[in-house]
Amino acid sequence: MRYVILLSHATNEKMSLELIRAHVNHLRELDREGKLILCGPFTDYAGGMVIIRAASREEAVQIAERDPYVLSGKENYELRTWELSLESNGHMGIVE
Repeated sequence: MRYVILLSHATNEKMSLELIRAHVNHLRELDREGKLILCGPFTDYAGGMVIIRAASREEAVQIAERDPYVLSGKENYELRTWELSLESNGHMGIVE
């Protein structure tokens, strides 16, 4: 299952370089574990998005809550379950 972690700034404080590095290391670890699909900041909104693979919603919550941005209280998150709509799955079974 795929999950979208939407990150938004909880404060107006600038992120320290140390905190940014810790966040990037968290993302690298997810990538090494094969759980990271895509991630990056928004250009028109203060925050970003992390798309992950997880076995359950509980695991996705654990991943989101161990992000240093969230642990520090500098960012909040929302978690969404994401189902792909692709040609290979008939766009979730929708027929023309």
